[in-house]
Amino acid sequence: MITIHRMTCEQRDEVAELVRVSTNAWYEAHGREAIFTGDVTATRVFCDVYEAMDPGCCLVAVDDDSGNILGSCFYHPRRVHVSLGIMNVHPDAAGRGIARQLLERIITEADTRGLPVRLVSSAINLDSFSLYTRAGFVPRMSFQDMFVKDAARVPELPGTREATVEDVDAMTALETELVGIERPDDYRFFIDNAQGIWRTLVHTDPRGAIDGFLASVHHPGSHMLGPGVMRSDEAAAALIANHLRFYRDSTPVFLVPCDRADLVATLYGWGARNCELHFAQVRGAWREPTGIIMPTFMPETG
Repeated sequence: MITIHRMTCEQRDEVAELVRVSTNAWYEAHGREAIFTGDVTATRVFCDVYEAMDPGCCLVAVDDDSGNILGSCFYHPRRVHVSLGIMNVHPDAAGRGIARQLLERIITEADTRGLPVRLVSSAINLDSFSLYTRAGFVPRMSFQDMFVKDAARVPELPGTREATVEDVDAMTALETELVGIERPDDYRFFIDNAQGIWRTLVHTDPRGAIDGFLASVHHPGSHMLGPGVMRSDEAAAALIANHLRFYRDSTPVFLVPCDRADLVATLYGWGARNCELHFAQVRGAWREPTGIIMPTFMPETG
């Protein structure tokens, strides 16, 4: 039998190890390299960041006989939506319906609040795709996971600056207008940067108004650009370029909407390559974005 409850502080390292083992097992079983090459301290970032942002919002599935954690899922309640975070099941527990049970608990909580559930899931993991679409999620957008090996090819583009806490209201208003969601506390969290792993930029138009922003995380467990929202390809390109030039000695991954052909062409011109594909999926109300959105897996709050 399986018991599902909220993760306790004492279970963080076991959940971090589950994230590491289960994620690596899937990639290696499909002929790809392990994602997490370090020890449990790398994947501990998921527990530490998500508990700091959303305390008590990780469910664990515990085997009643052994007491071992066989599954976990983080989630992020926001004012107008609930975002589903990283879901993991131990490879030895595959086929026991653990992911489905965890998902059902979170859907029930969202339904009680009358909120849609949003997530970004792998387009190449058909088990994951089936789990979500069977639960009523609909793929709404596709993204190319990209990286640039040689940042020396990335041009210096104008219009960006470091974000400050005074920018949060404008950033929130922009995302509300273009995407229909809001998460101001997330942006304050990035800008405050108490953990020393975040960087947040804004892009301004000729009048000085914010027309785009892009955060990033740099940690052994996650090195990505995002989340971000922009009005135009030009704003997106400038924000991406600034981050890539800043991280010139490393290779962050970033997600770009597949339908932004001009932006994708610009990135190819910098030597960008694709490494995976992802879908934005939504269960419940959905509004087509009118700008560019760049989701991320740390944190998955959009």
